[in-house]
Amino acid sequence: MDTKSDIREFLASRRAKITPQQAGLPAYGSNRRVPGLRREEVALLAGVSIDYYARLERGHLAGASDEVLDALAGALQLDEAERAHLRDLARAAGSRAPRRTKRTRGPIPASVLRVLDSMSDSPAFIRNGRLDILATNRLGRALYAPLFADDVPRPVNIARYQFLHPGGRDFFPDWDVSLNTTVSLLRTEAGRTPHDSDLTGLIGELVTRSEEFRTAWAKHNVRLHHTGRKVFRHPEIGEVALDFDAMELPSQPGLTLTAYSAEPHTPAHDALRLLAAWAATEDSLTATTTRTEEQQL
Repeated sequence: MDTKSDIREFLASRRAKITPQQAGLPAYGSNRRVPGLRREEVALLAGVSIDYYARLERGHLAGASDEVLDALAGALQLDEAERAHLRDLARAAGSRAPRRTKRTRGPIPASVLRVLDSMSDSPAFIRNGRLDILATNRLGRALYAPLFADDVPRPVNIARYQFLHPGGRDFFPDWDVSLNTTVSLLRTEAGRTPHDSDLTGLIGELVTRSEEFRTAWAKHNVRLHHTGRKVFRHPEIGEVALDFDAMELPSQPGLTLTAYSAEPHTPAHDALRLLAAWAATEDSLTATTTRTEEQQL
């Protein structure tokens, strides 16, 4: 990932989404050669010179003041996630690029794992920005059981399973929404940590091996992912739509705890009860197998 290229393509893609009418500008004539705003129109809306904006769009965000970034975000009508991404890109442009390194992290604190396990009625898991699943409670592992199958590479990674495993499209039936969410989350994380070699390696693998990922990645969409609804097609309980809430862990920067729930007395709530019963059965079978193996030793 090249910061200047990312800046150039992000800004160009954002101005391509806005028509003069949406920006409150007159559109003279019908023979416009660009799908959205021209550079000079963005410069006018942001209150900067055309030459300066052109320089920004060529990737030279280093040194841009907060006021300029805010004006640019307003001119391009950026949402909260896009504004944060613009600042991340400016920060990356203004820093000396270090040698790419792996992000090392200690174990998740036992207190956090106790909180995770205490959520006995809700599937929950902890992930990093790369979308590796680092820990689950019992229902969380049951919900994401296909990702923990023997033929799935470790560490378990939601994006790799979704785009590269044969079961990905079936497990995420709301495909277009799920696809764009996953790519947008990875694009957001790439803006935050552009020198993370593990993240860069994953994105390189997905771009190379998945045309769908490559197409979505080129759109430069970003998003915040705090709450919403996600659809699964689970091999044991069928299709279920669950509400989710995602909470960043203040004591563990970069980690997010996501919990799923369903309104009582709904089919989704019944599906979660069925999932819990199946998980209990699987636990019992595993315990029986373990005892049998121990007796044979």
